[in-house]
Amino acid sequence: MEELIIAISRGLVEDKDAVSVTTDPPLEDGTVVYHLHVAPDDMGRVIGKQGRIAKAIRTIVRSAAARSNLKTAVEID
Repeated sequence: MEELIIAISRGLVEDKDAVSVTTDPPLEDGTVVYHLHVAPDDMGRVIGKQGRIAKAIRTIVRSAAARSNLKTAVEID
């Protein structure tokens, strides 16, 4: 999942080297939380107008995780 998030994010930002993803241990219900970090100047590009791009990223990751019977959440830091 980390590779998927990084691949999507690098296509959106200008500073591709600043993109990183950290993973929290699974929560009690089995949800794995991924934290996406980008350069401050690229935050708007990743979030999008009214959060549309962020919602799309979360939807793609959630659907990819559903194939493996996993629960995921993506937070943009």
